[in-house]
Amino acid sequence: MSTENLWKQIKNSLKLKNSNNSLVQMWFEPTEIISIDEDSGGSRFKLSVPSELHKYWITQNLLDSIFLEISAIYGKPFQIEFVVNEVSPKSPNASTDASMLALSQPPVSLTGTLGHTPTAKNKDTLNYDYTFSTFVVGRNNEFAHAASFSISENPGGNNYNPLFICGPTGMGKTHLLNAVGNHIKEKCPHFRVNYMSAERFLNECISSIRRREMDKFRKKFRQDCDVLLMDDIQFLGRGEAVQEEFFHTLNDFFEKKHQVVVASDRMPKDINGLEDRIRTRLEWGLIADIQMPDIETRVAILKYKAERKRLNINQEVITYIARISKRSIRELEGNLNKVKMFSELQGLNITLDLAKKVLATHDDTTSMTIAEIQKLVADHFKVKVADLKSKSRTKPLVVGRQVAMYLVKKHLDKSLVDIGRAFGGKDHSTVINALRRVESQLAINSDLKSDLEELETRIHNITGL
Repeated sequence: MSTENLWKQIKNSLKLKNSNNSLVQMWFEPTEIISIDEDSGGSRFKLSVPSELHKYWITQNLLDSIFLEISAIYGKPFQIEFVVNEVSPKSPNASTDASMLALSQPPVSLTGTLGHTPTAKNKDTLNYDYTFSTFVVGRNNEFAHAASFSISENPGGNNYNPLFICGPTGMGKTHLLNAVGNHIKEKCPHFRVNYMSAERFLNECISSIRRREMDKFRKKFRQDCDVLLMDDIQFLGRGEAVQEEFFHTLNDFFEKKHQVVVASDRMPKDINGLEDRIRTRLEWGLIADIQMPDIETRVAILKYKAERKRLNINQEVITYIARISKRSIRELEGNLNKVKMFSELQGLNITLDLAKKVLATHDDTTSMTIAEIQKLVADHFKVKVADLKSKSRTKPLVVGRQVAMYLVKKHLDKSLVDIGRAFGGKDHSTVINALRRVESQLAINSDLKSDLEELETRIHNITGL
Protein backbone atom coordinates (compact mmCIF):
# COMPACT_ATOMS: atom_id res chain seq x y z
CA MET A 1 0.00 0.00 0.00
CA SER A 2 1.36 3.42 -0.93
CA THR A 3 2.03 6.07 1.71
CA GLU A 4 -0.78 8.25 0.35
CA ASN A 5 -3.32 5.42 0.37
CA LEU A 6 -2.28 4.34 3.85
CA TRP A 7 -2.77 7.86 5.19
CA LYS A 8 -6.06 8.20 3.32
CA GLN A 9 -7.33 5.04 5.00
CA ILE A 10 -6.20 6.23 8.46
CA LYS A 11 -7.66 9.68 7.88
CA ASN A 12 -11.03 8.40 6.64
CA SER A 13 -11.34 6.00 9.57
CA LEU A 14 -10.69 8.77 12.09
CA LYS A 15 -13.10 11.18 10.43
CA LEU A 16 -15.78 8.48 10.21
CA LYS A 17 -15.53 7.84 13.96
CA ASN A 18 -15.92 11.58 14.56
CA SER A 19 -18.53 12.32 11.89
CA ASN A 20 -20.64 14.36 14.30
CA ASN A 21 -17.71 16.43 15.58
CA SER A 22 -17.36 19.47 13.31
CA LEU A 23 -14.17 20.54 15.09
CA VAL A 24 -12.38 17.31 14.15
CA GLN A 25 -13.52 17.72 10.54
CA MET A 26 -12.39 21.35 10.43
CA TRP A 27 -9.00 21.07 12.12
CA PHE A 28 -7.93 17.59 11.00
CA GLU A 29 -9.07 17.67 7.36
CA PRO A 30 -6.11 19.82 6.14
CA THR A 31 -3.59 17.39 7.66
CA GLU A 32 -1.52 15.65 4.97
CA ILE A 33 1.26 13.07 5.06
CA ILE A 34 4.71 14.10 3.85
CA SER A 35 6.56 10.83 4.29
CA ILE A 36 7.14 7.74 6.42
CA ASP A 37 10.84 7.74 7.30
CA GLU A 38 12.78 4.88 8.80
CA ASP A 39 15.42 5.34 11.49
CA SER A 40 16.91 3.40 14.40
CA GLY A 41 13.83 4.05 16.52
CA GLY A 42 11.41 2.65 13.92
CA SER A 43 9.15 4.51 11.52
CA ARG A 44 8.33 8.20 11.69
CA PHE A 45 5.11 9.57 10.23
CA LYS A 46 5.86 13.13 9.10
CA LEU A 47 2.57 15.05 8.88
CA SER A 48 1.97 18.50 7.42
CA VAL A 49 -0.40 20.97 9.11
CA PRO A 50 -1.27 24.48 7.88
CA SER A 51 -0.39 26.43 11.03
CA GLU A 52 0.87 26.34 14.60
CA LEU A 53 -2.75 26.65 15.67
CA HIS A 54 -3.61 23.42 13.84
CA LYS A 55 -0.63 21.71 15.41
CA TYR A 56 -1.65 22.85 18.88
CA TRP A 57 -5.29 21.79 18.51
CA ILE A 58 -4.45 18.38 17.08
CA THR A 59 -1.81 17.57 19.72
CA GLN A 60 -4.13 18.77 22.49
CA ASN A 61 -7.28 16.98 21.31
CA LEU A 62 -6.56 14.28 18.74
CA LEU A 63 -3.07 12.88 19.30
CA ASP A 64 -4.13 9.70 21.13
CA SER A 65 -6.78 8.94 18.49
CA ILE A 66 -4.25 9.35 15.68
CA PHE A 67 -1.87 6.94 17.43
CA LEU A 68 -4.66 4.36 17.81
CA GLU A 69 -5.70 4.61 14.15
CA ILE A 70 -2.14 4.21 12.89
CA SER A 71 -1.51 1.31 15.29
CA ALA A 72 -4.59 -0.51 13.99
CA ILE A 73 -3.29 -0.46 10.40
CA TYR A 74 0.49 -0.08 10.61
CA GLY A 75 2.22 -3.06 12.19
CA LYS A 76 5.58 -1.51 13.08
CA PRO A 77 6.81 0.75 15.90
CA PHE A 78 6.34 4.38 14.90
CA GLN A 79 6.52 7.99 15.98
CA ILE A 80 4.73 11.12 14.73
CA GLU A 81 6.21 14.46 13.76
CA PHE A 82 4.17 17.52 12.79
CA VAL A 83 5.59 19.98 10.26
CA VAL A 84 3.95 23.40 9.96
CA ASN A 85 3.38 24.53 6.38
CA GLU A 86 2.12 28.10 6.73
CA VAL A 87 1.40 28.54 3.00
CA SER A 88 -1.16 25.76 2.85
CA PRO A 89 -4.45 27.08 1.40
CA LYS A 90 -6.50 24.64 3.49
CA SER A 91 -6.36 26.45 6.83
CA PRO A 92 -9.80 26.90 8.37
CA ASN A 93 -11.46 30.17 9.10
CA ALA A 94 -10.52 30.72 12.72
CA SER A 95 -13.61 32.67 13.67
CA THR A 96 -14.36 33.75 17.21
CA ASP A 97 -16.91 30.99 17.73
CA ALA A 98 -14.68 28.27 16.31
CA SER A 99 -11.76 29.46 18.38
CA MET A 100 -13.77 29.45 21.57
CA LEU A 101 -15.04 25.95 20.79
CA ALA A 102 -11.52 24.71 20.14
CA LEU A 103 -10.26 26.25 23.34
CA SER A 104 -13.04 24.66 25.35
CA GLN A 105 -12.07 21.10 24.40
CA PRO A 106 -10.45 19.04 27.16
CA PRO A 107 -6.71 18.56 26.61
CA VAL A 108 -5.48 15.01 26.19
CA SER A 109 -1.92 15.56 25.03
CA LEU A 110 1.22 14.62 26.88
CA THR A 111 2.47 17.88 28.34
CA GLY A 112 5.23 18.29 30.88
CA THR A 113 5.87 20.34 33.93
CA LEU A 114 7.86 23.11 32.33
CA GLY A 115 9.31 24.14 29.01
CA HIS A 116 7.62 23.65 25.65
CA THR A 117 4.80 21.25 24.91
CA PRO A 118 6.48 18.11 23.58
CA THR A 119 5.50 16.91 20.13
CA ALA A 120 4.53 13.35 19.39
CA LYS A 121 8.06 12.47 18.27
CA ASN A 122 9.10 12.72 21.93
CA LYS A 123 6.73 9.98 23.03
CA ASP A 124 9.54 7.43 23.46
CA THR A 125 12.71 9.54 23.10
CA LEU A 126 14.22 12.08 25.47
CA ASN A 127 12.70 15.54 25.39
CA TYR A 128 15.62 17.96 25.64
CA ASP A 129 13.40 20.73 27.05
CA TYR A 130 12.84 18.66 30.18
CA THR A 131 15.87 19.33 32.37
CA PHE A 132 16.48 19.95 36.05
CA SER A 133 16.96 23.66 35.32
CA THR A 134 13.44 23.93 33.88
CA PHE A 135 11.78 22.06 36.75
CA VAL A 136 10.20 24.27 39.41
CA VAL A 137 10.82 22.74 42.83
CA GLY A 138 8.25 23.07 45.59
CA ARG A 139 7.32 21.28 48.77
CA ASN A 140 5.28 18.81 46.77
CA ASN A 141 8.19 17.51 44.69
CA GLU A 142 11.46 18.51 46.39
CA PHE A 143 12.24 14.97 47.56
CA ALA A 144 11.57 13.45 44.12
CA HIS A 145 13.69 16.18 42.52
CA ALA A 146 16.58 15.65 44.94
CA ALA A 147 16.51 11.87 44.50
CA SER A 148 16.39 12.17 40.71
CA PHE A 149 19.30 14.61 40.64
CA SER A 150 21.36 12.45 43.00
CA ILE A 151 20.87 9.43 40.76
CA SER A 152 21.78 11.33 37.60
CA GLU A 153 25.03 12.43 39.25
CA ASN A 154 26.04 8.83 40.00
CA PRO A 155 23.85 6.41 38.02
CA GLY A 156 23.95 2.88 39.40
CA GLY A 157 26.47 3.78 42.07
CA ASN A 158 23.99 4.37 44.87
CA ASN A 159 21.38 2.61 46.94
CA TYR A 160 18.51 4.19 45.00
CA ASN A 161 18.06 1.45 42.45
CA PRO A 162 15.42 1.39 41.24
CA LEU A 163 14.06 4.88 41.82
CA PHE A 164 10.27 4.72 41.72
CA ILE A 165 8.63 8.11 41.05
CA CYS A 166 4.96 8.05 41.96
CA GLY A 167 2.23 10.64 41.62
CA PRO A 168 -1.07 11.50 39.92
CA THR A 169 -1.20 12.14 36.19
CA GLY A 170 0.26 15.45 35.06
CA MET A 171 2.45 16.19 38.10
CA GLY A 172 5.88 16.18 36.44
CA LYS A 173 6.96 12.53 36.57
CA THR A 174 7.78 12.48 32.86
CA HIS A 175 9.74 15.71 33.24
CA LEU A 176 11.93 14.19 35.96
CA LEU A 177 12.53 11.00 33.96
CA ASN A 178 13.71 13.06 31.00
CA ALA A 179 15.76 15.33 33.26
CA VAL A 180 17.59 12.27 34.62
CA GLY A 181 18.30 11.02 31.10
CA ASN A 182 19.43 14.41 29.80
CA HIS A 183 21.72 15.03 32.77
CA ILE A 184 23.33 11.58 32.48
CA LYS A 185 23.92 12.02 28.74
CA GLU A 186 25.51 15.41 29.38
CA LYS A 187 27.66 14.17 32.24
CA CYS A 188 28.49 10.73 30.81
CA PRO A 189 28.07 10.86 27.00
CA HIS A 190 29.18 7.23 26.65
CA PHE A 191 26.24 5.99 28.74
CA ARG A 192 23.48 4.39 26.69
CA VAL A 193 20.17 5.78 27.98
CA ASN A 194 16.86 4.21 26.97
CA TYR A 195 13.71 6.19 27.78
CA MET A 196 10.39 4.66 26.83
CA SER A 197 6.85 4.08 28.02
CA ALA A 198 5.89 0.75 29.58
CA GLU A 199 3.22 0.43 26.90
CA ARG A 200 5.93 0.62 24.23
CA PHE A 201 7.96 -2.02 26.10
CA LEU A 202 4.85 -4.20 26.23
CA ASN A 203 4.09 -3.78 22.51
CA GLU A 204 7.69 -4.42 21.47
CA CYS A 205 7.85 -7.53 23.62
CA ILE A 206 4.63 -8.95 22.18
CA SER A 207 5.78 -8.13 18.65
CA SER A 208 9.15 -9.83 19.28
CA ILE A 209 7.44 -12.96 20.61
CA ARG A 210 5.25 -13.15 17.49
CA ARG A 211 8.24 -12.65 15.18
CA ARG A 212 10.48 -14.98 17.21
CA GLU A 213 12.96 -12.15 17.72
CA MET A 214 13.31 -12.27 21.50
CA ASP A 215 17.11 -12.45 21.29
CA LYS A 216 17.09 -9.07 19.53
CA PHE A 217 14.65 -7.68 22.10
CA ARG A 218 16.77 -8.86 25.05
CA LYS A 219 19.95 -7.50 23.50
CA LYS A 220 18.34 -4.07 23.16
CA PHE A 221 17.43 -3.85 26.85
CA ARG A 222 20.06 -6.00 28.58
CA GLN A 223 23.22 -5.48 26.52
CA ASP A 224 22.76 -2.18 24.68
CA CYS A 225 21.44 -0.13 27.60
CA ASP A 226 23.14 1.32 30.69
CA VAL A 227 20.24 3.39 32.07
CA LEU A 228 16.59 2.38 31.73
CA LEU A 229 13.94 5.07 32.19
CA MET A 230 10.41 3.71 31.97
CA ASP A 231 7.24 5.81 32.16
CA ASP A 232 3.69 4.71 33.09
CA ILE A 233 4.87 1.39 34.46
CA GLN A 234 1.36 0.59 35.65
CA PHE A 235 0.66 -0.70 32.12
CA LEU A 236 2.87 -3.73 32.77
CA GLY A 237 0.06 -5.26 34.80
CA ARG A 238 -1.67 -6.10 31.53
CA GLY A 239 0.54 -8.98 30.34
CA GLU A 240 2.06 -12.01 32.07
CA ALA A 241 4.63 -12.83 29.37
CA VAL A 242 5.80 -9.23 29.34
CA GLN A 243 6.21 -9.25 33.11
CA GLU A 244 8.45 -12.30 32.82
CA GLU A 245 10.78 -10.40 30.49
CA PHE A 246 10.67 -7.25 32.61
CA PHE A 247 11.51 -9.25 35.74
CA HIS A 248 14.64 -10.71 34.15
CA THR A 249 15.55 -7.33 32.67
CA LEU A 250 15.40 -5.78 36.15
CA ASN A 251 17.56 -8.56 37.57
CA ASP A 252 20.09 -8.08 34.81
CA PHE A 253 20.30 -4.33 35.51
CA PHE A 254 20.71 -4.83 39.24
CA GLU A 255 23.45 -7.43 38.79
CA LYS A 256 25.39 -5.06 36.51
CA LYS A 257 24.71 -2.09 38.81
CA HIS A 258 22.99 -0.28 35.97
CA GLN A 259 20.42 2.36 36.89
CA VAL A 260 16.66 1.91 36.58
CA VAL A 261 14.16 4.75 37.07
CA VAL A 262 10.44 4.15 36.64
CA ALA A 263 7.34 6.31 37.03
CA SER A 264 3.75 5.40 37.79
CA ASP A 265 0.49 7.02 38.80
CA ARG A 266 0.17 4.55 41.70
CA MET A 267 2.33 2.77 44.26
CA PRO A 268 3.74 -0.69 43.39
CA LYS A 269 1.32 -2.36 45.80
CA ASP A 270 -1.62 -0.72 44.01
CA ILE A 271 -0.73 -1.77 40.44
CA ASN A 272 -3.36 -4.31 39.43
CA GLY A 273 -2.06 -7.54 37.93
CA LEU A 274 1.59 -6.88 38.82
CA GLU A 275 3.45 -9.99 39.97
CA ASP A 276 4.68 -9.98 43.58
CA ARG A 277 8.28 -10.65 42.56
CA ILE A 278 8.30 -7.49 40.41
CA ARG A 279 6.46 -5.53 43.07
CA THR A 280 9.05 -6.38 45.72
CA ARG A 281 11.94 -5.47 43.40
CA LEU A 282 10.38 -2.10 42.65
CA GLU A 283 10.08 -1.51 46.39
CA TRP A 284 13.73 -2.45 47.00
CA GLY A 285 15.06 0.94 46.03
CA LEU A 286 13.60 4.36 46.75
CA ILE A 287 10.03 5.54 46.28
CA ALA A 288 9.64 9.28 45.72
CA ASP A 289 6.12 10.67 45.84
CA ILE A 290 4.90 13.77 43.96
CA GLN A 291 1.68 15.56 44.87
CA MET A 292 -0.16 18.56 43.45
CA PRO A 293 1.90 21.71 44.14
CA ASP A 294 0.60 24.29 46.58
CA ILE A 295 -0.68 27.65 45.41
CA GLU A 296 2.72 29.34 45.78
CA THR A 297 4.47 26.73 43.63
CA ARG A 298 1.72 26.89 41.00
CA VAL A 299 2.20 30.65 40.80
CA ALA A 300 5.97 30.14 40.38
CA ILE A 301 5.40 27.60 37.60
CA LEU A 302 3.02 29.93 35.78
CA LYS A 303 5.45 32.84 36.03
CA TYR A 304 8.18 30.70 34.53
CA LYS A 305 5.96 29.51 31.69
CA ALA A 306 4.73 33.04 30.98
CA GLU A 307 8.33 34.23 30.71
CA ARG A 308 9.18 31.38 28.34
CA LYS A 309 6.18 32.26 26.18
CA ARG A 310 7.04 36.01 26.42
CA LEU A 311 3.59 36.79 27.77
CA ASN A 312 2.79 40.16 29.30
CA ILE A 313 0.64 38.92 32.16
CA ASN A 314 0.19 40.52 35.57
CA GLN A 315 0.24 38.95 39.02
CA GLU A 316 -3.54 39.16 39.38
CA VAL A 317 -4.11 36.95 36.32
CA ILE A 318 -1.32 34.54 37.31
CA THR A 319 -2.86 34.09 40.77
CA TYR A 320 -6.33 33.53 39.31
CA ILE A 321 -5.16 30.83 36.90
CA ALA A 322 -3.10 29.16 39.66
CA ARG A 323 -6.07 29.16 42.03
CA ILE A 324 -8.53 27.48 39.65
CA SER A 325 -6.01 25.00 38.18
CA LYS A 326 -5.64 22.50 41.01
CA ARG A 327 -6.11 19.13 39.31
CA SER A 328 -2.77 18.80 37.54
CA ILE A 329 0.12 20.78 36.13
CA ARG A 330 -1.10 19.86 32.66
CA GLU A 331 -4.32 21.66 33.48
CA LEU A 332 -2.26 24.60 34.74
CA GLU A 333 -0.35 24.98 31.47
CA GLY A 334 -3.43 24.19 29.41
CA ASN A 335 -5.36 27.05 30.99
CA LEU A 336 -2.46 29.45 30.41
CA ASN A 337 -2.31 28.37 26.75
CA LYS A 338 -6.05 28.91 26.32
CA VAL A 339 -5.82 32.46 27.62
CA LYS A 340 -2.76 33.12 25.42
CA MET A 341 -4.42 31.76 22.28
CA PHE A 342 -7.66 33.67 22.80
CA SER A 343 -5.83 36.93 23.39
CA GLU A 344 -3.80 36.44 20.20
CA LEU A 345 -6.80 35.46 18.08
CA GLN A 346 -8.84 38.43 19.29
CA GLY A 347 -5.96 40.91 19.48
CA LEU A 348 -6.71 41.64 23.15
CA ASN A 349 -4.45 42.22 26.13
CA ILE A 350 -4.48 39.54 28.81
CA THR A 351 -6.54 40.90 31.69
CA LEU A 352 -8.32 39.31 34.62
CA ASP A 353 -11.70 39.79 32.89
CA LEU A 354 -10.40 38.09 29.75
CA ALA A 355 -9.00 35.17 31.75
CA LYS A 356 -12.31 34.74 33.60
CA LYS A 357 -14.21 34.79 30.31
CA VAL A 358 -12.00 32.18 28.63
CA LEU A 359 -11.80 29.93 31.71
CA ALA A 360 -15.40 30.36 32.88
CA THR A 361 -16.09 26.62 32.64
CA HIS A 362 -13.04 25.90 34.83
CA ASP A 363 -13.79 28.40 37.56
CA ASP A 364 -15.69 26.00 39.75
CA THR A 365 -12.83 25.34 42.12
CA THR A 366 -12.94 28.20 44.61
CA SER A 367 -13.47 25.46 47.16
CA MET A 368 -12.85 21.75 47.21
CA THR A 369 -15.34 19.01 46.51
CA ILE A 370 -16.49 16.48 49.10
CA ALA A 371 -14.54 13.77 47.27
CA GLU A 372 -11.35 15.83 47.38
CA ILE A 373 -11.65 16.42 51.12
CA GLN A 374 -12.34 12.75 51.68
CA LYS A 375 -9.20 11.86 49.70
CA LEU A 376 -7.07 14.32 51.69
CA VAL A 377 -8.33 12.98 55.01
CA ALA A 378 -7.99 9.35 53.92
CA ASP A 379 -4.38 9.93 52.86
CA HIS A 380 -3.59 11.75 56.11
CA PHE A 381 -4.98 8.99 58.33
CA LYS A 382 -3.65 6.25 56.00
CA VAL A 383 -7.02 4.70 55.31
CA LYS A 384 -9.10 4.26 52.16
CA VAL A 385 -11.87 6.61 51.07
CA ALA A 386 -14.19 3.60 50.97
CA ASP A 387 -13.43 3.02 54.64
CA LEU A 388 -14.64 6.53 55.50
CA LYS A 389 -17.95 5.63 53.87
CA SER A 390 -18.22 2.21 55.50
CA LYS A 391 -19.98 1.20 58.72
CA SER A 392 -16.73 0.25 60.46
CA ARG A 393 -16.40 1.58 64.02
CA THR A 394 -12.67 1.04 64.53
CA LYS A 395 -11.05 4.07 66.15
CA PRO A 396 -8.81 5.30 63.27
CA LEU A 397 -11.70 5.13 60.85
CA VAL A 398 -14.14 6.84 63.20
CA VAL A 399 -11.74 9.72 63.86
CA GLY A 400 -10.95 10.11 60.16
CA ARG A 401 -14.64 10.01 59.25
CA GLN A 402 -15.55 12.62 61.87
CA VAL A 403 -12.71 14.93 60.79
CA ALA A 404 -13.73 14.62 57.13
CA MET A 405 -17.35 15.47 57.97
CA TYR A 406 -16.17 18.46 60.02
CA LEU A 407 -14.02 19.81 57.19
CA VAL A 408 -16.78 19.31 54.61
CA LYS A 409 -19.24 21.25 56.78
CA LYS A 410 -16.73 24.02 57.47
CA HIS A 411 -15.44 24.55 53.93
CA LEU A 412 -18.37 23.56 51.75
CA ASP A 413 -21.33 24.41 53.96
CA LYS A 414 -23.24 21.36 52.82
CA SER A 415 -26.45 20.28 54.51
CA LEU A 416 -26.37 17.51 57.09
CA VAL A 417 -28.33 15.29 54.70
CA ASP A 418 -25.83 15.90 51.86
CA ILE A 419 -22.89 15.13 54.14
CA GLY A 420 -24.50 11.94 55.45
CA ARG A 421 -25.25 10.80 51.90
CA ALA A 422 -21.64 11.38 50.84
CA PHE A 423 -20.40 9.20 53.71
CA GLY A 424 -22.25 6.02 52.85
CA GLY A 425 -25.80 7.08 53.66
CA LYS A 426 -25.31 8.13 57.29
CA ASP A 427 -28.31 9.86 58.88
CA HIS A 428 -28.19 13.50 59.99
CA SER A 429 -27.89 12.61 63.67
CA THR A 430 -24.65 10.74 62.97
CA VAL A 431 -23.28 13.83 61.21
CA ILE A 432 -24.32 16.11 64.10
CA ASN A 433 -22.59 13.84 66.62
CA ALA A 434 -19.43 13.82 64.47
CA LEU A 435 -19.33 17.64 64.28
CA ARG A 436 -19.90 18.03 68.03
CA ARG A 437 -17.30 15.40 68.83
CA VAL A 438 -14.59 17.16 66.79
CA GLU A 439 -15.45 20.59 68.24
CA SER A 440 -15.36 19.30 71.81
CA GLN A 441 -12.07 17.42 71.32
CA LEU A 442 -10.20 20.34 69.74
CA ALA A 443 -9.73 22.06 73.09
CA ILE A 444 -8.34 18.99 74.88
CA ASN A 445 -6.82 16.73 72.20
CA SER A 446 -3.53 18.18 70.88
CA ASP A 447 -3.07 15.36 68.36
CA LEU A 448 -6.47 16.02 66.80
CA LYS A 449 -5.76 19.75 66.74
CA SER A 450 -2.45 19.09 64.95
CA ASP A 451 -4.17 16.82 62.43
CA LEU A 452 -6.77 19.48 61.64
CA GLU A 453 -4.18 22.22 61.31
CA GLU A 454 -2.19 20.15 58.84
CA LEU A 455 -5.29 19.34 56.81
CA GLU A 456 -6.38 22.99 56.83
CA THR A 457 -2.96 23.96 55.51
CA ARG A 458 -3.23 21.45 52.69
CA ILE A 459 -6.68 22.72 51.76
CA HIS A 460 -5.31 26.27 51.66
CA ASN A 461 -2.38 25.15 49.50
CA ILE A 462 -4.76 23.63 46.99
CA THR A 463 -7.48 26.28 46.87
CA GLY A 464 -5.47 29.38 47.73
CA LEU A 465 -8.22 30.39 50.12
